[in-house]
Amino acid sequence: MNDSTRLTMRYCCYCGGPVVERIPAGDSLPRMVCDACDIVHYRNPRVIVGTLPLWKDQRVLMCKRAIEPRLGFWTIPCGFLENGETTEEGAIRETQEEAHANVRITNLHSVYSIPHINQVYLVYRAELLDLNFSAGEESLEVRLYERDEINWSEIAFSSVRFALESYYADLDARTIRTHNGKFIPEY
Repeated sequence: MNDSTRLTMRYCCYCGGPVVERIPAGDSLPRMVCDACDIVHYRNPRVIVGTLPLWKDQRVLMCKRAIEPRLGFWTIPCGFLENGETTEEGAIRETQEEAHANVRITNLHSVYSIPHINQVYLVYRAELLDLNFSAGEESLEVRLYERDEINWSEIAFSSVRFALESYYADLDARTIRTHNGKFIPEY
């Protein structure tokens, strides 16, 4: 495990017993395991879900962030998947929360991994059902953008840049694909 995936857990959240790092039987990686009840405490990447909301397959609905990180920068509606949700349900919920927008998911657009911070993004291509949208609590502003209106230096995250660039590449090629990308920092 690298330093970003190590747990600082000391006690089991189920029985309160001491937790140690070891490789459990049948596994191949060190995990945090309770010495008292033998529960394995897995730590897995966080899943972020969102949409690329499109109006007439030309304009993209984007949100100006009202929260850190990247306050004041532009993004597409995305956020952490909640327990009990499908990825599609989470993407629709995030779109409603951040942009008060009604969408219909059409297909998985991109999968984007950021392993050094334990995140995986699933972005769905979605059709805006109407133009009734407005800023949610996490957005300062929401608006539809044509490709030539986007200020690329104000894009909040590499995952958003990847989704947008992939969308426009598909548009130019007159195709729809699912894209896979990743961000590995250079140290």
